[in-house]
Amino acid sequence: MRIALCGCGKMGRAVALDCLGQADLVELRLADADPERLTRLSAELEDSRVNPRELNAADTAAVRDFATGCAVLVSAVSYRFNPALARAAVDAGCHFIDMGGNNDAVARELALDDDARRAGVTLVPDMGLAPGLVNVLTRSAFERLGGLDEARLYVGGLPRDPRGEWRYEAVFSATGLINEYREPCLVLRENEPRSVESLSEVERLEHPVLGELEAFHTSGGSSTLPATYAGRVRTLEYKTLRYPGHARLVRALFELGLDDEEPVELGGCRVRPRDLLEERIARRLAPVGEDLVVLTARFRGPDGALRVELLDYADAVGGLSAMMRCTGFPVAVTAQLLARGEISVPGAQTPEHLPPRPILAGLAERGLELSFHED
Repeated sequence: MRIALCGCGKMGRAVALDCLGQADLVELRLADADPERLTRLSAELEDSRVNPRELNAADTAAVRDFATGCAVLVSAVSYRFNPALARAAVDAGCHFIDMGGNNDAVARELALDDDARRAGVTLVPDMGLAPGLVNVLTRSAFERLGGLDEARLYVGGLPRDPRGEWRYEAVFSATGLINEYREPCLVLRENEPRSVESLSEVERLEHPVLGELEAFHTSGGSSTLPATYAGRVRTLEYKTLRYPGHARLVRALFELGLDDEEPVELGGCRVRPRDLLEERIARRLAPVGEDLVVLTARFRGPDGALRVELLDYADAVGGLSAMMRCTGFPVAVTAQLLARGEISVPGAQTPEHLPPRPILAGLAERGLELSFHED
């Protein structure tokens, strides 16, 4: 199989390493707009199957040429490029997968459904951890329990050794993090989609290993689940997990207007408060130690109740953080299943429309073993 990968950052590295671990991989085309980053990752991978190319993801014609002849194009770049990359994949006649990050971008990709079906390809936006894996788990629980009355999803990326007042390290983009904390959150209540505020309805959970955690609403984690299951699931909610006190700290910053996007005059300069906040988060909360990913999903349906747990740690030997593993591996597994023809779901499909069993089996082979408990 031949796979094309745009983006040589942390998540792209996780996808690349996993794909190169497959004996049936013939070629991994690797692209990035930054020649230094491209060269660095190519040298690290040190594999004759890697074919690097400097490429601007905004150049759709170049992307189409880059992807032609490959089974799958994988996006590990900013969400703002994904609709154009999906279009290029359709034109190149190959499948497409991205890690999501923005509801509007996903909607534009889903609008390509007819074109994708005509081309005989599958487009899968939002295939990471949350959204992504949580969507697959919800589909799996729906099938196992004969439907769902209630789905409660909790996910967090946390430092293994929390420090300071924040007890948090930013394991992904500060821009995306602030978006999650500011934008409205879609949930299902009484079978109907509702919008609730981010950082709201804080609850405390006791984890058997990590101790007390807090959970609160954030935007985007469930992606299209509320729309998919509207009228079929009475309650569906997604919340982010943090060490206690996190939501209160973020709300205090927002009360000061540090998330404002309108520039202010400061020392003779025009400064956008949000830019400053993003810079401070990226710099002062940069990862300094190993991370972990914690997932708890609770489902209740006509045939009983199900609880799913995952606690994953950074792989120090392989150099992959827990977030890289839990975000990159679902993408890599799905890409390989599509490339081999082991998943065939034509058109633009969010993760809850894919068959869960082969995806979960592939993740278990990589050490992401989710534990299922019938409550």
